[in-house]
Formats: sequence, C-alpha cells, structure tokens
Amino acid sequence: MTADDILKDLKNRKYKPLYLLHGDEPYFIDQVSNFVEDKLLPDAEKGFNQTVLYGKDTEIMTVLNAAKRYPMMAEYQVVLVKEAQDMKWGRDDDDKKTINPLLSYLENPLPSTILVFCYKYGKFDKRKKTYKAIEKNGVVFESATLYDNKIPSWTEGFVAGKGYKIDQQASAMIAEYLGNDLSKIANELEKLMLNVSPGQTITMQQVQDNIGISKEYNVFELQSALSRKDPFKVNQIINYFDANPKANPIVLVLGNLNNFFSKVLLYHYAKDKSPQSLARELGVNPYFIKDYELAARSYNYGKSMQIISLLREYDLKSKGVDSNAGPGELMKELMFKILH
Repeated sequence: MTADDILKDLKNRKYKPLYLLHGDEPYFIDQVSNFVEDKLLPDAEKGFNQTVLYGKDTEIMTVLNAAKRYPMMAEYQVVLVKEAQDMKWGRDDDDKKTINPLLSYLENPLPSTILVFCYKYGKFDKRKKTYKAIEKNGVVFESATLYDNKIPSWTEGFVAGKGYKIDQQASAMIAEYLGNDLSKIANELEKLMLNVSPGQTITMQQVQDNIGISKEYNVFELQSALSRKDPFKVNQIINYFDANPKANPIVLVLGNLNNFFSKVLLYHYAKDKSPQSLARELGVNPYFIKDYELAARSYNYGKSMQIISLLREYDLKSKGVDSNAGPGELMKELMFKILH
C-alpha cells in the first residue's frame, strides 16, 4: 500500500487494528501520522480516546496498557507511538520460556483500538515475529526514499493535489536545488503557493523569486559558468557566495557540484548519447541534458575525475582537515584548479 492508499482508507473509515509505518523517508510516515493524530477522531473524543506516546520515553507495558483499554463513549480509540525506532521492543525469538507481551497482543489485537507505530529513518526487521504479526493482522507500510529522478514528477503531483500546476523547468530546478528532502520541498512549495493564484502554473521565475535562489548567483549559474569555462562569471558568483554565506553554505555548494560532475562523468561513460537515453542514465530532466553536454565538452573524462577528487579534498578542508582557510578562500582556490 502507498501512503495515499492508507489515507484513502482512513478517510473512508476503513480501519485496521494495527499499523506499522517504517522506512527511510520520514515524509510519508509523517503524512499518515499527522492525519491519524489530527483527523481520525472528532475533537470531542480525543481527550478520552487518543493517546500519543514517544518511543524514547515509552515502555512496552505503557503501550499495551493504553492499547488494551476500551474506548469511552466511542467506537474506536487511537494509540499513536511516534519515534517507535527508539522504543525497546522486547525479545522476539524462539525462546519459549520468554513471553513477549507485545507479541501476544499483536497476534490478537483489540478491534476497537487503532494502534499505530511510526518507525522512522530505517526499516523494521522483517524477520521479526512482531513484524509478521502486524503484517497478518494490520497494515505495514514501507516509506522508501525517492530516487532523485523521481522528485520532479512527485513535485508535479504534490502541486496538482493542491490545485496548482508547475512547469517542467521549475520542478526540475527544485529537484536540483533542494535534493530529495520531501519535507523541505513540501514546505517551500506551500510557502510559494501563498503567492500564486489557484490554478495558475508555477514558473521557474516564481521558484527563483520565492525559494531563495538568486537569479544570477546560484549554484546552477555556477555550474553553467564552469561548463562554459567563464572565469569572470565564476569569480562573480563565488564573491557573491562569500558575501552571503548563510544563503550559500560551502557544504551545499560542494555537494551540488559533486552531484553535477558525477553526472558529467556518467555522460562520458554513456554509449547512447540521445537526450532521452541520457536523461534516464543521469537521472535528470531532459531539459538539463544540454548543460551536461557542454560540461563534457569542456572537461574530458580525466579532468572530470580530477574535479571530483578536488571536490572531495576541499570538502574535507572546509571541515578543518589540513586547512584553516575560510570558505571564500577555499572556493576561490578550488575554482582556479577546476578551470585550469
């Protein structure tokens, strides 16, 4: 099941007694968890019939005591365990002398209780009996991290769900600039949509204006200037970054450049140089292929390898390894070595 499938069932009051939401991507887990906490029960019932626990501060018996209660003047009660990855789940093996009270409950859950475990930043061990018991008697949802090349389509779907549209260039820029942090993307888009009329198409210009991407001095313009081997523009951008370090932290810039030149290296490897094939191989929107093509012409395979090595070296230097230089000085040194 997807997060949308679970939400659809919950909205239609199709409940299961057990839910395990686990995986590396917290956004979808939070999406379901927030609905359970905010919308599942009417406000009048929450005081008596909703319990929210946190794994780090919760014992198994606390969860069980809450789960085994019957709802008061209502059909269901909700027990929501957040940060369940920090909870001590108890023994889960074949030792017949050891009784796991949680497992006993999961194998025979109370139908009037909706017990939800939010197990974030990792996968629950599928070999565990507790996992199998939840899978048998409830719903298990694995929230997987989206690949970078899936972010633009996810962005377009998110925006469409809010009654807006976004052009491909804008969604591709968001993916390149914000990476695959779905929570951050969602927050930035929510703020952007406050300044856009419903039904209107969000453009790249609006993304630049509202998501803090300078029109002339951003990491995309730096990549473009490096691809053209334009030292004057490169130095202009680096000086702007040095004057605005909070908006352009060196770690973010180096990370984006490493991602860019890694894809330039993939471009050199690719046998099929058609735009559609390259887009699949590099995991980018076809709109950006021309940028990698230009960079590949400027930097051959050997130079691309050297640049990646330089980026790793200067990443360490930016963290104080064998260097006391400031971010601006380090970036200027690095740009000179890339361009020459």
